[in-house]
Amino acid sequence: MFSAIAKSIFGSSNDRYVAKLQRIVDTINGFEPQMEAMSDDELKAQTARFRERHANGESLDDLLPEAFATVREAAKRTLGQRHYDVQMIGGIALHRGEIAEMRTGEGKTLVSTLAAYLNAIPGKGVHVVTVNDYLATRDAEWMGQVHNFLGLTVGVIVPNIPDFQRKEAYQADITYATNNELGFDYLRDNMKMSREQMVQRPFNFAIVDEVDSILIDEARTPLIISGPTEDKSELYIAVDKLVKQLEPEDYELDEKQRSVVLTEDGTEKVERLLESEGLIEGGNLYAVENTQVVHHVNQALQAVKRLKKDTDYIVKDDKVVIIDEFTGRMMDGRRWSDGLHQAVEAKEGVEIQPENQTLASITFQNYFRMYPKLSGMTGTALTEAPEFFDIYGMNVVSIPTNLPVQRIDEDDEFYKNIHDKFAAIAKEIKARQEKGQPVLVGTVSIEKSEMLSEFLQKEGIEHSVLNARFHETEAHIVAQAGRLRAVTVSTNMAGRGTDIQLGGNVDFRIEDELKDMEPGPERDKAIERIKAEVAEEREKVKQAGGLFVLGTERHESRRIDNQLRGRSGRQGDPGMSRFYLSLDDDLLRIFGPDTAFSRLMNKNLEDGEAITHPWISKAIETAQKKVEARNYDIRKQVVEFDNVMNDQRKVIYEQREEVMDADHVSDVVEDFRADTIAGIVTTHCPPGTYPEQWNVEGFKEAVDDVLDLQPPIEDWLNEEEVEQELLIERLSEMADAKMAEKKAQADPERWPLFEKQKMLQTLDYHWKEHLATLDALRQAIFLRSYAQRKPIDEYKQEAFMLFERLLITIREEVTRALMKVRIQQPEPATVPDLPDFITSHFDPLSGDDDTADVDADTGAVMSRLPPRQSPRPEMPEGSGKDEVPAPSSRNAPCPCGSGRKYKHCHGAVA
Repeated sequence: MFSAIAKSIFGSSNDRYVAKLQRIVDTINGFEPQMEAMSDDELKAQTARFRERHANGESLDDLLPEAFATVREAAKRTLGQRHYDVQMIGGIALHRGEIAEMRTGEGKTLVSTLAAYLNAIPGKGVHVVTVNDYLATRDAEWMGQVHNFLGLTVGVIVPNIPDFQRKEAYQADITYATNNELGFDYLRDNMKMSREQMVQRPFNFAIVDEVDSILIDEARTPLIISGPTEDKSELYIAVDKLVKQLEPEDYELDEKQRSVVLTEDGTEKVERLLESEGLIEGGNLYAVENTQVVHHVNQALQAVKRLKKDTDYIVKDDKVVIIDEFTGRMMDGRRWSDGLHQAVEAKEGVEIQPENQTLASITFQNYFRMYPKLSGMTGTALTEAPEFFDIYGMNVVSIPTNLPVQRIDEDDEFYKNIHDKFAAIAKEIKARQEKGQPVLVGTVSIEKSEMLSEFLQKEGIEHSVLNARFHETEAHIVAQAGRLRAVTVSTNMAGRGTDIQLGGNVDFRIEDELKDMEPGPERDKAIERIKAEVAEEREKVKQAGGLFVLGTERHESRRIDNQLRGRSGRQGDPGMSRFYLSLDDDLLRIFGPDTAFSRLMNKNLEDGEAITHPWISKAIETAQKKVEARNYDIRKQVVEFDNVMNDQRKVIYEQREEVMDADHVSDVVEDFRADTIAGIVTTHCPPGTYPEQWNVEGFKEAVDDVLDLQPPIEDWLNEEEVEQELLIERLSEMADAKMAEKKAQADPERWPLFEKQKMLQTLDYHWKEHLATLDALRQAIFLRSYAQRKPIDEYKQEAFMLFERLLITIREEVTRALMKVRIQQPEPATVPDLPDFITSHFDPLSGDDDTADVDADTGAVMSRLPPRQSPRPEMPEGSGKDEVPAPSSRNAPCPCGSGRKYKHCHGAVA
């Protein structure tokens, strides 16, 4: 009570904080006349002056007012847009490492230029992170005009560009990229064999666009780089046939936990079926020798009984393509891990691709926490503010809108079943369309979009359905969703980053309608015509009530619903939103079937009848809060487990960097050899024991196997007062002498490189095996809870012991390889390139893949890239690739003298 009164008098803590930031904005505004008076050259020279002042001791906070005023003036001259005061407040929040929550249409993309420019002044690099490749390319091209005008370089990272181009993009002052590409580049860099091959530089500052999507939704799942393993397609097909014979009473399906397990009767049935097919031994499914078959049965159960075609995945071109549960977009190239994708392929009867083995992995939480300063922006973050602070240490600042919001958010309408609901939606849309009001319909899956489309076709309603196949095409359709009588059906998050303007988007219309028209008076005339048409249509749409946002059901997260609502009522425009619900909706069916509310509605609602009441909205919100809390627990659990691996990952990656940076690793190799010898002696001749108790045969075998030595051990043991230290000393002398002899035979310039490569190869191989072991441990560790033990504590303890063993194994393997090497005179050594790995981003708990998808039309993305800073040398006119002699290796330098490898230059595949 008291807090509510205090809030009404003094405002909330957010209001007071924003008021403080407004004082800084007043200072920025004071510089505006000075900036307006500058010529273009004088304005460009500001960057050099700022860098000089920063080098002389001025902090970025000291430079902020003048720098922001400079960016505002540059935006006016290049984009024709002036930052509003509220956008300046958003820019300050970003610079301070906070999350700026700004409503849709408030210009977040323009806000990012402020903090990006200021933090690029030290020259350490700024990363602007987006959710897909189209937005990364668009923003780099669009906002890059401001930065280029002020003398900063801009780079962009999209899939399938060569490493030399990635490196140039990362060296730019400001780099635009997707979260996936940044994470995968980090993992790939830490798998490379030399520092020169690495593309990223040390982290400095990142601005994450749609921060809630990247750091919350996608943070449930780690990024994974994997490579193929042996083919087991016949086993998948055999197990799939058996699982399809199971009846509902043979298994328990829990949609809430996204799990399916065999019942006791189901286990017996599966055992009989597997035994008859000769797939298990001994008739006991859970015997140790049948562990692999159990895994295949569990994955087949998930594929056949839980995952649904056209909801979780689709079959396209004889391939299983995952559908993102948050966006409804297809994710070409992404695969479920741990054999789940192969099980779905067996289910659908398509070609089964080989399983993958994890080679490197990291969660978004641990990746983005490596940035010394991290900030973000989105339209919806307050509902997740505690999580942002707990995990990332970022505060959420709610930025006021430039103009008051006029959108009317109506109470939800509730129907008994989905048929009644969709019929009512179709009638409502028809009435709105006849009135001239544009309608944006949000659905939660492709299946629901197509179902609603059938209802609309029956009513004769002209509409567009977005299945989000290509971001660029999608952006053009969504941009015109505010036109008169437009009806657009899309997944709730489709069109992110694209503004819906009433009457249509002038820029997109010009691009669509005049793309083939040459510049000149005719084109100028056509542009003026389009502008006049849009202005006239905007007024008609406003009179019709603005954009009507219609949600076909509530999402698990309130943020997704708010994002959909936020499409309407931008910049003070009129608008309306309403959600239509039924007892068949997933949210109520899975999370609210036992509530008194659900039972009451089921009994009292007639077919076709609707009910509207604030209590309904309240009940739904309560269900959403439960789901949000559950999903937070899942993400928190992922972080806790990955933190264990992250500590180990840091040690391994730091060791790799030390090896790559060193001129030679002879000292490390000697230490490895000494530790290995001491370990062999200690293992077979334990301290505090008598020689009679030593394992002499095992000692001789280990010395022969690891050190490739056959010393007179029996003679040593027959000596008086033989002890462990003496054995270690003598073995060390023999091993050192043998290594000195090998070095003398080897090329002194090539031997250090060989040692480094052997150490890195050994480290990478065993780290890969260690990751597989940790994955298996994490899946099994939850069984410890039955013994009243905390799984995370057990995992930490066992993972630590496994890591200690990993380090010992690496030392032994490096020693063994170098002691057994045979000195020859091979071909000149080259640092090998990484092969093409499979990248994926899956949920280890549910198997769902939440990766932001790759633009399927890579060519379109590549054509929009800014020019490279150092383009490939061109051959004289009339010459072709054949006129450049091909070297013996495609990895060798190109004979044209460009300094690049032949395969990246004149040997590039067209």
